[in-house]
Amino acid sequence: MKILFTEVEPVDEQTVKNLTPNHEIQIHNGIPTEQQIIEMAPPDVEIISPFIYTKIDWAVMDHFPNLKLIATRSTGFDHININLAKEKGIVVSNVPQYGFNTVAEHAFALLLDIVRHLSPSWDQVREGNFSYEGFRGVDLKGKTMGILGTGKIGLHAAKLAKGFEMNVIAYDVFHNREAAAEIGFIYVALDDLLARADVISIHVPLLKSTRHLINDENVAKMKKGMIIINTARGGIVDTNAVVRGLEAGIIGGAGLDVVENEKELTKDHPLLNFKGVIVTPHTAFYTDEAMTRIINTTIENIDAFVKGQPLNQVND
Repeated sequence: MKILFTEVEPVDEQTVKNLTPNHEIQIHNGIPTEQQIIEMAPPDVEIISPFIYTKIDWAVMDHFPNLKLIATRSTGFDHININLAKEKGIVVSNVPQYGFNTVAEHAFALLLDIVRHLSPSWDQVREGNFSYEGFRGVDLKGKTMGILGTGKIGLHAAKLAKGFEMNVIAYDVFHNREAAAEIGFIYVALDDLLARADVISIHVPLLKSTRHLINDENVAKMKKGMIIINTARGGIVDTNAVVRGLEAGIIGGAGLDVVENEKELTKDHPLLNFKGVIVTPHTAFYTDEAMTRIINTTIENIDAFVKGQPLNQVND
């Protein structure tokens, strides 16, 4: 098969080549526009494997008449026009499980940074000031963690929270009663979670029903001084609502690995002017182990498709 891979880091190129010896592959390291994809790849490309920032829409699908599979190397697929792909008979596959522990661990890294003032205290020490004044933290033990979304990542976050001896409550449209009993958390209504949680960690997918789930109305229902953590998708959180929540003192801290319209988040953005806010550049998934799992699963998806037995199809 003729395959185009985009957004492949140089360190991963050889791994991709080793796993695709029977295919004719082309590797692009950067984030191409749709026009660049059209210009860089031959028109008989049969498979495209993008990562999270490569947009695959009408222009690409229309230009490559032999395109049969879009094998995204991510769990989310909002960068691909799923409906159009289905209309054209193009299979779209994803990587449903590559880092449930990886992302959950990053959520707690953000939380610990906030509650123990790690980043600002390190900045101060680098200036030669070892005073601890102003850096009094809070314990996680005994606090209430609200988990929004109890898929694999959310469940692992719940396990980590229990490890810190936190009380855990969760909201999801589907209730995993077995996991709740095993881990030791309870499901509650969304309004109840918003009102009770000292920390809310977001682990739902970005859907029409979850876009701006964190909005002005729901921020107003939150416990004063709460902390919000988002390692899911930027569009789930209305950034302006968070800013207003911070200004009002409802939100006491925010750890965001994803932000909607992230290119607009310049150093002058009001979000970055609050104490207790830390933003990372979508690195929650980014570990050696997770990247290896992503590549391996993607190749498995491609091989299964070639054999006529698609795996992890999201538009069937």
